[in-house]
Parts: sequence; structure tokens; C-alpha cells
Amino acid sequence: MAFGRTSLGSSAAGGGRATGAGGQRPLSDINVTPLVDVMLVLLVIFIITAPLMASSIKLDLPQTDAGQPNDTPKFVSVSVDSSGKVFFNDQAVTDEELAGRFQKAAADSKDTEVQLRADQTVPYGKVVALMGIANKAGLSRIGFVTEAEAAPAKPR
Repeated sequence: MAFGRTSLGSSAAGGGRATGAGGQRPLSDINVTPLVDVMLVLLVIFIITAPLMASSIKLDLPQTDAGQPNDTPKFVSVSVDSSGKVFFNDQAVTDEELAGRFQKAAADSKDTEVQLRADQTVPYGKVVALMGIANKAGLSRIGFVTEAEAAPAKPR
């Protein structure tokens, strides 16, 4: 009882080749349906188990004030214009007022950074004097603010 070709393409009576005339050709496509099924099952498993892994151990941790994170970086801005006038957070100040404000900022936090903006024409001695006032007040973190040069135009 022969009903046709077998999976190899030969007839039931024998005598045909797998790729012979009228025979079935082997499948050359990859079946991705089982792969997609497995990936979806894994995705569902991870979605369900991920929240359980995060809160698996219940602890009653001690409370303390020492471990408070400092989210906002603290800084003060000092600017010196071309005439040598000093500005603390955009307010004109004298050197004595600047020293007092530096001491107040240092009392708030020793990690306060001084962001120093000075005009190109300001003498080096004036900038060093301002750095000395900040250091004497207890502020040792000083950053120099500059502007980036304009990128040269690319030739076409």
C-alpha cells in the first residue's frame, strides 16, 4: 500500500532519489515559532519574579543623621570684571564682605566649591588674592570657569 512519497522523497516502491524529479525538497527555512514561544515564556517568568527578588529579605535598619546623601552640589560664584570689581553670586562686594561670605559658606559646608570667573584682562595678582581669601575662609575647592572656543568652520 503506497500512498505517495515519504518524507525523504522516495516512492514506496523504492527507486526514486530525494531530490529527483517530482520529489519533495528538504526544508531550508528556520522555524522561529518555538524560539519566540520560549522567549515569551521567559519574559513572563522574569516579569513575575523580578519584584519578588528585590524585596526578598525584610530588614529593620537603624536610623542615623550621619548618612544623609547630599544630592545638590554646593557652590558659590565669584566673578571679577575687567575693572577689577568683585561680584559674589552676581552681587558687588568688597574684599572684606567677600571674606565674610566665604566664611559663612564654609560654615555651611566645607565641600562648597568656589567657581571663579575672571575677565582676561584681570591681573594675575587679583585672582591669586581672591584664591587666598577663599582658602583662608576654609574653602579649598576652587574651579576656574572658562568659555569653549568656537569650532572652526569646516570647508565644503
